[in-house]
Amino acid sequence: MSETTLTRMDLAEAVFRDVGLSRNESAQLVESIIRHISDSLVAGEQVKISSFGTFSVREKGARMGRNPKTGEEVPISPRRVLSFRPSHLMKERVMRGNALVIEGAGKA
Repeated sequence: MSETTLTRMDLAEAVFRDVGLSRNESAQLVESIIRHISDSLVAGEQVKISSFGTFSVREKGARMGRNPKTGEEVPISPRRVLSFRPSHLMKERVMRGNALVIEGAGKA
């Protein structure tokens, strides 16, 4: 499995190559999309990207946890957590990619 990371700069470069906007316009477009997604999540809205997945924010209630080193019980405050649920198309695409990696691993 690859250890590379897709960055904002990579996304902007892809927009530059595929769409034909200038590099500066491409970077601004990527930033604008990320800002819109982030603002919607902060406002508690779901963000659904067709054929990709859904981002949402869940409220987790207060609970008692345990310090794994000491075993001491520790209260955990209520909080909001970000979750992502991939679409069935994305799940299938990732699984097909996994199958290709597994098949290719035995041929090396």
